[in-house]
Amino acid sequence: MSNSMVAKRYALALFQIAKEQQLLEVIEEELRVVKEVMVYNADLKAVLNSSKLTLDKKKEILKAAFSTVNPYVLNTLLILIDRHREDEIIEVANQFFELVNDEKGVAEAEVYSTRELTEAEREAISATFAAKIGKKSLRIENIVDSELLGGVKLRIGNRIYDGSLRGKLDRLERKLLS
Repeated sequence: MSNSMVAKRYALALFQIAKEQQLLEVIEEELRVVKEVMVYNADLKAVLNSSKLTLDKKKEILKAAFSTVNPYVLNTLLILIDRHREDEIIEVANQFFELVNDEKGVAEAEVYSTRELTEAEREAISATFAAKIGKKSLRIENIVDSELLGGVKLRIGNRIYDGSLRGKLDRLERKLLS
């Protein structure tokens, strides 16, 4: 079974529990913290992937690192350790976020701009592009990119909407050369 299918199964199980217990928001937020810790703490990732440590020691480390998270999140992490799936923790979190976003009618979007967007600009972009993709709203991650010159570029899933000045100049150059 592919790793993404494994991650999807664990995420779906956690999603169903969170929905039944009406804890979607809480578990989503805690999983974002878990993911951030796993992504930015290479030492923890290395320890969990180490074959020299016993499963019990790995569980102790996880319990200490995530002692304040919801028991459902912690139990999911411990089950992943039990099943030697510690490398799937980040992907389980990503799959969980997708399920929550589908439930809420939200899509994740990366917006590249030359400066930090204001709240009004974020809301305008969210309203405009959410309608185009059939969602209620967008969860926007604003990335400042000084090479754009002006305008914005959006990435929603595998779609890219390029309204940047750099993109327009590149399209004009291709048109002139053809």
